[in-house]
Amino acid sequence: MSQLVLITGGSRGIGAATALLAARHGYAVAVNYTANSLAADEVVRQIRQAGGQAMAVQADVANEAQVVAMFEKIDAKFGRLSALVNNAGVVDQTTRVEAITLARLQRMFEINVFGSFLCAREAVRRMSTRHGGAGGSIVNVSSVAARLGAPGQYVDYAAAKGAIDTFTIGLAKEVAAEGIRVNAVRPGIIETDIHASGGLPDRARDMAPQVPMQRAGSAEEVAESIVWLMGASSSYTTGAFLDVTGGR
Repeated sequence: MSQLVLITGGSRGIGAATALLAARHGYAVAVNYTANSLAADEVVRQIRQAGGQAMAVQADVANEAQVVAMFEKIDAKFGRLSALVNNAGVVDQTTRVEAITLARLQRMFEINVFGSFLCAREAVRRMSTRHGGAGGSIVNVSSVAARLGAPGQYVDYAAAKGAIDTFTIGLAKEVAAEGIRVNAVRPGIIETDIHASGGLPDRARDMAPQVPMQRAGSAEEVAESIVWLMGASSSYTTGAFLDVTGGR
């Protein structure tokens, strides 16, 4: 059996690009999605058409029961996990802190933070040599917003990604002697549809002049960094952050 990776939020954007690239590197891929089964099925179709192995698996990562069931389905289909990409995440409409509601904060942290914790928990239970596993790799998708703060836009999203950064450092140290490496990528302005979900469909184009490289990045460029951190080429790298920001 080839190496097996679960990519949360794998049906679009950075997640889909990572799924396709991981498959080209020989991974069997579990493509997680929340609601858009057609998009997830299309990623799976492309992987299988190219001769790879893939499955789509539905779960809201903020729902503990669904996360547990997702991992059990992957166990039954492909066996023991060797890599996890915590990519699922959301933004919201741009606003200032004084206008943020508790409901918005709860959604932001439930998906972006709690979901990553829950998926990492299940992955560690399968990967750790402490639990009879063979080791593995976890890559958290953070954001450059964690160190820039996203003022006037979504400080709550930046704060959630700041939590992911701290989580990455702590978990990396916790499981380093158990065969698991934990790292993070921090994308900058990337051309994906997440900007439209936050009410700014042209955000990547509009902000490109603020990037030292004078352009937005692509999902495929971020995927290259994620797959490198997943694999043996980064075997002595843990607790690290790779900024994919064009210099921002």
